Amino acid sequence: MSNEAVQPYQRIVQDYSEKIRQGRLAAGTKLPGIRELSEEYGVAAGTVQRALTELRNAGLIYSHQGRGSYVSDTSGKSAQDPTALAITALQSQVAELTARLDKLERRRHD
Repeated sequence: MSNEAVQPYQRIVQDYSEKIRQGRLAAGTKLPGIRELSEEYGVAAGTVQRALTELRNAGLIYSHQGRGSYVSDTSGKSAQDPTALAITALQSQVAELTARLDKLERRRHD
């Protein structure tokens, strides 16, 4: 796939997937923040959010609201039950939607 055909969020996903799979980012390593990744890749914060969501859905990272995203322990992930992976992906999406809702509600009350 040429660079022109790759969406900006996919470039981030590919870069971090490769770093994690090659062991250049160990389990528990904190990823750069959204603002930092936006600047590094020259993309909008929403693009970085989409990339992080893809990485979470793939089981490569996990996020803690307000603390950031971290590399998952990927040992044994390929043998993990697909249902468990789907549940993990849904949990990430619910956490992301909850954070967005909280942010909207704070704006409304300001």
